[in-house]
Amino acid sequence: MELPEINTRALVDFLVELLNTPSPTGFTAAAITLCENALSTIPEISLTQTNKGALVGTVPGDTDGPWRALTAHVDTLGAMVKEVKSNGRLKLSKLGGFAWNTVEGEGLTVFTRSGETLRGSLLLNKASGHVHGQEVSKTERKDENMEVRLDARTTSADETRSLSIQVGDFVAFDPRVELNHGFIRSRHLDDKACVACMIYAVKSLAEAGLKPKMTTILHVSNYEEVGHGAAAGIPSEVAELISVDMAAVGDGQASDEFHATLCVKDSGGPYHYGLNQRMLRLAEDFKIAHKVDIYPYYGSDGEAYWRAGGDVALSLIGPGVDASHNYERTHIEALVATTQWCLAYLLT
Repeated sequence: MELPEINTRALVDFLVELLNTPSPTGFTAAAITLCENALSTIPEISLTQTNKGALVGTVPGDTDGPWRALTAHVDTLGAMVKEVKSNGRLKLSKLGGFAWNTVEGEGLTVFTRSGETLRGSLLLNKASGHVHGQEVSKTERKDENMEVRLDARTTSADETRSLSIQVGDFVAFDPRVELNHGFIRSRHLDDKACVACMIYAVKSLAEAGLKPKMTTILHVSNYEEVGHGAAAGIPSEVAELISVDMAAVGDGQASDEFHATLCVKDSGGPYHYGLNQRMLRLAEDFKIAHKVDIYPYYGSDGEAYWRAGGDVALSLIGPGVDASHNYERTHIEALVATTQWCLAYLLT
């Protein structure tokens, strides 16, 4: 059996559009709608949204049997307005686990409850080297030392509030997407890269006139970065779950930006041995470029489902992503390998 052809150009175009659609955890409706529109072209798919705001697609299979599921998350790191400061600038509260230095100096958008958006940037509250000297480099990057400088004429809390900004407004950091020599460099490849792979695996099947072997659930979660994304929304009929999430690249890791990776263990413990072995055989049989790795500071949506009581065999695959939770980068070869792996699983 040969795997269906993947429309790589369309996959990358969709990924770029998704990356440029702000979706910090808790503010994901636009990104969910984009995914819903992409999946709606697949014949026979049934699409619903959960009360929690996740997207669930059901694709009928060729044969009866235990259902399968793929899950990937569309929510990203971000922030919320914690305080309107007396100088008119904003103090933030993080969404997800990242260090302030990884977004220092980044452009951002504030989404007000009135529907307005305002631009700004995240800075150290003593940012000027010509004013503060060595204090700039010595100051710890922590909540109380960071602030948003709004691109608006405001020097007081009242002036900022008059712009409709309030505590609780969502803040999205600019992704800064670039494509160079097959590399895709952007914030939030975790996990929008995998959402694109999952969607285009199923679209590739449909374009080839094929169905998955078993009825398959596609679950696009929206709260993974805060730990409970896929805890709900996966039907009880599902017996196997593939969590599709980025592979961590760095010192001591086997993963790289050119392969898909099977994670056999992370901070939550080992994944399902039997399903892992089957995924590895599929990668070998279909000659999919792959690695095997362990991630020490990592948790997945699949584990959220396990902790919620989900009784499934669980594996985790995904493309290698360099500088995770920072300014990330992957390569199209890793995206193709991940999509192929999803295809091989769906067809066998």
